[in-house]
Amino acid sequence: MVGDVTPRWAPVKARIGNNGHTIQVDCDPGSTVIVDGFEYNLLQFHFHHPSEHTIDGRYFPMEVHFVHRNDFGLAVLGIMVIEGAPNPLIEMLWQQIPTHAGEKSEISTPILPTALLPPSATTYRYSGSLTTPPCSEIVSWIVYHRPVELSPQQIARFAMLFANNARPVQSLNRRKLLFDLF
Repeated sequence: MVGDVTPRWAPVKARIGNNGHTIQVDCDPGSTVIVDGFEYNLLQFHFHHPSEHTIDGRYFPMEVHFVHRNDFGLAVLGIMVIEGAPNPLIEMLWQQIPTHAGEKSEISTPILPTALLPPSATTYRYSGSLTTPPCSEIVSWIVYHRPVELSPQQIARFAMLFANNARPVQSLNRRKLLFDLF
């Protein structure tokens, strides 16, 4: 085990927007993640189709990134998505999904992002970069081993807007991939 990764998410007010590259949910302050004793504040979460990570060489239909920041860098939680049962949080978000770049709207009720966390806290961890330009090497990646489910219709709804908004998987190069088992 490497260390502790503890999301401390509370219901937060948020806005959903289409930035031309993805659907992004900007969150008001109030949710954090503790990584090895350091606290990071949740800024936003967004989606990629297909996944930007693979597990055992397997791609997933989607991936969710929860972006957190502190004074020293970013911690991003990556959660893979598989087809399965509908997700109530996604259902609510997709009812407000902006279809054109630049559109943004206030989400009417506070949201609890834990609805997109898998039940198992087993993760892979590595130091890496942002997956969008400028691809700065400032990210502590925490990628969950177990996926969450979205219905095929929920995945298809996102794919209609963004058929492929994923950066190709990059080589590990000299990075160490760590496996946390909780």
